[in-house]
Amino acid sequence: MSGPLVGLDVGTSGVKAIAISPEGEVVARAEHGYALSTPRPGWSEQEPDDWWRATEAALADLRVEPAGIGLSGQMHGLVVLGADDRPLRPAILWNDQRTAAECAEIERRVGLARLLELTGNRALPGFTAPKLLWLRANEPETYARIRHVLLPKDYVRFRLTGERAIDVADASGTLLFDVAERRWSDEMLDALELPHEWLPPSHECPAIAGAGDQAAGALGVGVDRPGPLSVVLGTSGVVFAALPAYRPDADGRVHVFCHAVPGGWHAMGVMLSAAGALGWLRDRVTGGDYDDLLREAERWPPGTEGLLFQPYLTGERTPHADPDARAAFVGLELRHDRGALVRAVLEGVAYGLRDSLELLRALGVEAEVGRVSGGGARSELWLRIVASVLGIPLERTAVEEGAAYGAALLGGVRAGVWADVHDAVASCVRARARVDPDPAWRDAYEEGYRAFRRLYPALRELE
Repeated sequence: MSGPLVGLDVGTSGVKAIAISPEGEVVARAEHGYALSTPRPGWSEQEPDDWWRATEAALADLRVEPAGIGLSGQMHGLVVLGADDRPLRPAILWNDQRTAAECAEIERRVGLARLLELTGNRALPGFTAPKLLWLRANEPETYARIRHVLLPKDYVRFRLTGERAIDVADASGTLLFDVAERRWSDEMLDALELPHEWLPPSHECPAIAGAGDQAAGALGVGVDRPGPLSVVLGTSGVVFAALPAYRPDADGRVHVFCHAVPGGWHAMGVMLSAAGALGWLRDRVTGGDYDDLLREAERWPPGTEGLLFQPYLTGERTPHADPDARAAFVGLELRHDRGALVRAVLEGVAYGLRDSLELLRALGVEAEVGRVSGGGARSELWLRIVASVLGIPLERTAVEEGAAYGAALLGGVRAGVWADVHDAVASCVRARARVDPDPAWRDAYEEGYRAFRRLYPALRELE
């Protein structure tokens, strides 16, 4: 191998690029951001060419000649190209909530039981298929011009290489993929009257060195087989487990997708606002520096004297497939200050992650340790809270760029540096620190979680 391996993560806020050595050490980092557009309440869009410009800039900043490039990125986003291979409109993103009617239409056309059997998931607004149906109903002129459909990181691949392709992990989140058989679903496409020729060829992840951000991020923290969980405290929050076989949840409350490991599957619960909820609180309510806010939060006891936060700022997926769910503080009193609001947000997100963990346990997942990633994982306080609420220790890894790191590992497998994904993970991923549950916090958080579970049904009746 003549150069390092590069991993690109086309995220919601920017492109992250890293270069790693064959031993898995990061030798260069770069990041370039871009804007997020919310033209109407519940809408979330980005310009695909912003991703490409940021990718070019990040690659230039690395100043390396890569021996291989792997790609990861935000899942589900709809990129539609015309006959000239140019985007026809801004991409509709994973956290866009405009397609409730189309989700109901999909479940009516296919039937919920058959939908779960085929795709491992129920129809949710973030997925790709409902967005196509929304375009057909609301922007028919644009819909009539579609010739190709890609997901965000696959548009970047197309600009890099001219190749239209998708990996099975990312394709699993389109609601057009037969997850059990690991191929596009003729039955879904026919039921929704969508042209087969719009979709790119699908491949196992190492074959094209690509994966959706959650599957790539799981590889980046060492979750390549059943065992440790991946716990993500990014803009969204995720609890992710590799499965020994395809096993969808009977009610579709957790996602079951193809993993980045050939022949493997994974299940994950996804909450739409995790570290994003803390960012919202700082930017829109409290102001201040994150370090100061966390220090103030640490002064409050576990449970924050009865203050609860429901973190559904943009609707929710797990365990409530409800685009109309909303966030709320409950239990405020005069004593509560800025630090109390922050502590309640940290705890509310932890309770949301606990919802996902309980559903994974119901699928037979044995949770003994979690590997953490995402911006929220830099907070020692937040990790202590999450570990205590989940009841499992959490480990940080030596390299924190989970999805970009996983993408680089996939690039190395394709380049022949490692024999397969398991070899890459065993060679490169190392745990460096551990945060254990605090036994003194256990009772407060068990009581807090029971109260949190009562919030959604109570507040839903008020909407």
